[in-house]
Amino acid sequence: MSAHISNVRPDPDQVIVDIANYVADFEISSAEAFDTARNCLMDTLGCGFEALDYPACTKLLGPVIAGTVVPNGAKVPGTSYQLDPILAAFNIGAMIRWLDFNDTWLAAEWGHPSDNLGGILASADYMSRKHVAEGKAPLTMKDVLTAMIKAHEIQGVLALENSFNRVGLDHVILVKIASTAVVTKLLGGNKQDIINAVSNAFVDGQSLRTYRHSPNTGSRKSWAAGDATSRAVRLAWMTLQGEMGYPSALTAKTWGFYDVLFKGNAFKFQRPYGSYVMEQVLFKISFPAEFHAQTAVESAFQLNKEVGNRLQTLEDIANIEKIVITTHESAIRIIDKTGPMNNPADRDHCIQYMAAVGLLKGSLTALDYEDTAAADPRIDALRDKMTCVEKSEYTRDYLDPEKRSIANAIQIFFKDGTQSSNIAVEYPIGHRRRRGEGIPELVKKFQVNLARRFDSARQAEILALCQDQAKLEATSVNQFVDMLMV
Repeated sequence: MSAHISNVRPDPDQVIVDIANYVADFEISSAEAFDTARNCLMDTLGCGFEALDYPACTKLLGPVIAGTVVPNGAKVPGTSYQLDPILAAFNIGAMIRWLDFNDTWLAAEWGHPSDNLGGILASADYMSRKHVAEGKAPLTMKDVLTAMIKAHEIQGVLALENSFNRVGLDHVILVKIASTAVVTKLLGGNKQDIINAVSNAFVDGQSLRTYRHSPNTGSRKSWAAGDATSRAVRLAWMTLQGEMGYPSALTAKTWGFYDVLFKGNAFKFQRPYGSYVMEQVLFKISFPAEFHAQTAVESAFQLNKEVGNRLQTLEDIANIEKIVITTHESAIRIIDKTGPMNNPADRDHCIQYMAAVGLLKGSLTALDYEDTAAADPRIDALRDKMTCVEKSEYTRDYLDPEKRSIANAIQIFFKDGTQSSNIAVEYPIGHRRRRGEGIPELVKKFQVNLARRFDSARQAEILALCQDQAKLEATSVNQFVDMLMV
C-alpha cells in the first residue's frame, strides 16, 4: 500500500530564505567591497568592449528582429542597441564572457561572478529609464555596485563548499541563482518575490558542463552565462507579474533539486553572506586565460626571457626532453588536455596550449586562440613535450580560505642534460594579495578597451567618472550607460 503524501505546502527552504534575507535586508558597509566593485565594473565592461571586435560574438547580439528599438528599453554598452531588459541581459552577458577575460572565483565550484552584470545592468538601466519617464528618481550606480557585491557574494558563497561540476552541472547555474535574486529586487520585488523567483531558478533546467570539456568544448561556454543572467531577468519579471514560487524547490523528496541533480546532498556553507567574495575576487589582468592557468602563463613568460632563444624552431624543440608543469588538482581536472584543439574555446581551456604560446612569444592575447595563430606547428610540438603533475601543497593552498592561491610552476629539461629554472608563481597578479600591483594594470587594460570603441574625449570622460567613487555612485544608471553608447 502506498504511503500517504501530504499536500500541506511547506515553509520555503531555508537556503532560499537566507538568500532573500541577504538581498532584501543586508547593508553593505565595506569600503573595500565598493572600491573593488568599481574596479570590477570597469574591467567587466572593458572585456565586453574587446569582445565586440569578434564576429563570432557580435553575430549573436542585437534585437531578434533587425532594427527593433524598445522605448525606454535597456541599452547595450559599446553598441547602438536598445532592447527589452531580458534580451539586453543576454547581449551584455555574452559580451562580458566571450573572451574569458573577466573576473574569476575559485573554490569547490568555479565561476565568474561579474557574469551577473548582464542582468544587473540591463535591469537597472531599464528601471532607471522607466522611473525617469514616470517622473520618478532614477536608480544610481550605487544601486548597481550594491547588486554586484551581493551577486558576487551569493554565487561565491554557494561555490565555496558545493561542487556542481562534480555532478556534471555547469557553474552558470550560480549566475542564474545570484542574478535572479538581485534582479528581482532591482525590478521592485520584495522579500517574498525574491523567494519565489529564486525557487523558480532552482526548478529551472540547468546547463550541463558538456561544452566546457573534451571532446565537446565549444563556443557555448562563451554565451552560457549571458543565457543564465538573461533567464534570471525573465524569471524575476514573471514573478513580479504574480507567478508563484515553489517553497521546497531544493528539498522536495524525489522531485527537488537535491534529489534530482545533487545526488541527494544538501548544500554546505562555509560562511554567512557578507562582502567577502567581492573583496577576494580574482581579476584577469594581463592575458585572457582560464584562471587555473594564469600563473602557469606568467611562469612561461619568465621562462621565455630565460630560455626563449632555445625554443624558436622545430629543431630547437626537438632538443627538449620534457616540460613539467607542476600544478593543482583543479587545473588537471579542467584544463590538462592532449590531442588536437578544435576551436578557440578549446584552446583557452588547455593549460599546455596557453603555456606553449607564453614560452614561444612571452605574451598571450585573445588572437592567439584563433585558427591562424594555432596553425603554428611549434605550439603543438611544445605541447607534446609537456606533462602536468599535481603538487599536494598547491591543491591544499588553493582551497585554504586564508590563501586562495592558484599556484603553477614550469621547468624545461633539455636532452643535453641542461635545464631551465623551475619558475613557480603562487598568486596571479589579479589576486587580492597583489592588488597594489594589479589595479594600475587593470586601469591600463580598461583604457586599451575603451580605445576600441570611443574617441579620445569620450575615453577621458568615462575613465574619469569610473575612477571617482563618490561621483560614480551618485550618477544615474541611464546617464552612465548613455556615455557608453556608440
